[in-house]
Formats: sequence, structure tokens, C-alpha cells
Amino acid sequence: MPALETFSRHVARLIAGTGKEGFAESLVGMLRDLVPVDDASIIFYSETQLPLVEYFEEKEEVGGSTLDVFVKGAFVLDPYYLAATRDRQFGVFRLRDLSPSGFKDSEYYKTWYRNCGYQDECGFIIPTSGESFVNIALGKTAARATFSKRERQVLENIYPTVEALCQQHWTQSTNKDGGINLRAQLHNALASFGSSLLTERETQVINLVLHGHSTKTVADKLSISMETVKLHRKHAYAKLEVSSQAELFYLFLDSLMSAQGYEGGDTLVAYMQPPPKKPSPQL
Repeated sequence: MPALETFSRHVARLIAGTGKEGFAESLVGMLRDLVPVDDASIIFYSETQLPLVEYFEEKEEVGGSTLDVFVKGAFVLDPYYLAATRDRQFGVFRLRDLSPSGFKDSEYYKTWYRNCGYQDECGFIIPTSGESFVNIALGKTAARATFSKRERQVLENIYPTVEALCQQHWTQSTNKDGGINLRAQLHNALASFGSSLLTERETQVINLVLHGHSTKTVADKLSISMETVKLHRKHAYAKLEVSSQAELFYLFLDSLMSAQGYEGGDTLVAYMQPPPKKPSPQL
């Protein structure tokens, strides 16, 4: 079936399905018919709440616990999330277009993207309303597989239609956010991580390391030498009692997910407090 006919048939079905159950699955079906992919996911980010996984293909490499870690806080380090929230970039992007130098060596990449088995990823970032947006991730997992120039062009050409469909669907199917702004809390927790124990410069270095920046890009961003970056990182690791980026990453996640009733500041303050002593039994 010609591509235009395939596209037209899918779009007609999706227009009728906006605001209804099964929309996300139908959308992925259209994208698969137009561009061959091995894996796909759709995540909706409301203005204030934790991300909502609308479509996800469970694999052995990615257990439920990994997905739980992602939606409960690790997503704040994701290049697609940062592109939408920090840089207000929307459109079709490859992961390599958005991620910093050294990102593939980061623990976040190893925990999420490598576990997904991705060799290459192309994703849609679509604004819906206010600060809400949708991320559609399409992955190729075969060895050395990449999105060709033609495939990327197809995705870029259909972006306006996909954008309109998503905006119509998620405007209809989600209620206006209210209550505590969980996303803002997570942003504050990331920005403040380690600040109770580290100098301001050490905190800045650690924050960039968590985002996957290499020593060189940290030095460039902070306008300091690479040797100075290494020294700040060494001192920060010693104060935090970690010896690697992996340990730093899990310290951040553990402190974040252990924070009950978080109201601001460094999550390590409560995390590193010793548990209260049990009262002695009465004689």
C-alpha cells in the first residue's frame, strides 16, 4: 500500500479515536507502518505531576523496577525531558542531537537506554497545553541499526499531523493539574542535591556529572580547567562517600525516593540522618 494511502487511513482512524482508550497504541501502529522500528513508548508529562506512561513495550531487559525508577524521579535527567522543559525545544530529535558529550558513559544512560537495548533513538517532543508535553520514543535495537536520513525525513514531515492529533487527544483525556507541583519539587531536589555538604562549585560540578556531561563539557560550561573539574569532583565524591558516577547516581535516586513530605533543600539532609533510636523497654 502506498505511503500516502497508509498515512491517510491511519490519520482517519486516529481522528476518530482522540480522547479514547487505545489512541496511543493506534498512534504507534501508524508510526511503525511508516518507519520500521523495534521498540516504542509514549510518555505524557502533565504540568505538575509525575509522568504517565501511555504506551510501553515490556522487554526482559527492562523490568518494572527500572520503569518505576524512571517515572518516580530519574526522568529529570532525560535529554528529551530537558529539551522540553529547560530549552523549550519541540519537534523530532535523535538522542544524539540532545545529549551532552559523555552521556553514553553516564549511569542514567546505562540504566535506561542501554537496558532498552537501543542502538539509535528518534523521538517526538510535542507541546500540549501550558507546560504539558508528550514524548514519543522510537528505537532501533538491532546491532548497528540507525535511523536513515529518509526515515528521519518521514518523521519530520508528519510531525505537524502527529502534533495536532496528540494535542487533541491529551487535551480531551486529561484533567487540569492541581495540588502539589511534583515536577517542580523534583527540579528543586536535583538543583540542591549535595548542597548541604558541598561548596557551590562542587554542587555545580556534581549536577553536571549527573546529567552525563564529560569532564571537558563541565569545564566549558563552568569556564574552568579540566584539572579543576577533576579536583572538585574528587572532593565532592569524598564528602558524599561515593567513588564512582554509578554510586553518585544511585545516591541521588535513593535520597530522592526516600524524601517524605519534601519541601525543598538538599534531600541528603534527611537521608543521612541516623534512624531514631527505639525506646528502651521499661523494667
